[in-house]
Amino acid sequence: MKHLGFNSQELAIFKPLTTPQKIQDFLETIPINFERDGETCRSPRRVLQDNTVHCLEGAMFAAVALWVHGEPPFLMDLNTTADDENHVVVLFRRNGCWGALSKTNHAVLRYREPIYKTLRELALSYFHEYFLNDGRKTLRSFSQPLDLRKKKYRGWATAEEDLWCISKDLDHVPHEKILPVSLIRNLRRADPIEVAAGKIIQWK
Repeated sequence: MKHLGFNSQELAIFKPLTTPQKIQDFLETIPINFERDGETCRSPRRVLQDNTVHCLEGAMFAAVALWVHGEPPFLMDLNTTADDENHVVVLFRRNGCWGALSKTNHAVLRYREPIYKTLRELALSYFHEYFLNDGRKTLRSFSQPLDLRKKKYRGWATAEEDLWCISKDLDHVPHEKILPVSLIRNLRRADPIEVAAGKIIQWK
């Protein structure tokens, strides 16, 4: 793993994270990055240094944890309407089926077991959880996997600068629509109890 650029102390943190479940459990112990001093897109090394993480930073951290143990670091973007925020998850496969690692502060949009035969099935599992406070469902498309092993991202795992290039590339990866416009007009809003449950947060 010398090519990733981590020192021995950093590798010692990743070494026991041998399964997606262990990676997810470790992610849950890192407080949410509320970006109080401005937007960030920090590398896994900086996440370890600062001990805070948001959605995309958590995805990149989980991706490199998989990579340390020989699995590909694939990100998938979940794209929403303009009045909501995208979410990024990390893909992994077991027995030919897809699962996802996810960092979020809310009770929804979380880890997915590897039970989905296609990426579309996996993305659809987030559809009914993705809504605004008024109940409007906002998930519209999902991306093809973004492979962080590409040469253009060399050094990303330990970069000191913010990784806006990865954030930008996620927006430009080909996306597949989840539903046609004709269905969007007739979507039922989430129930008040669903909205209330969605407001449960882990870190205040």
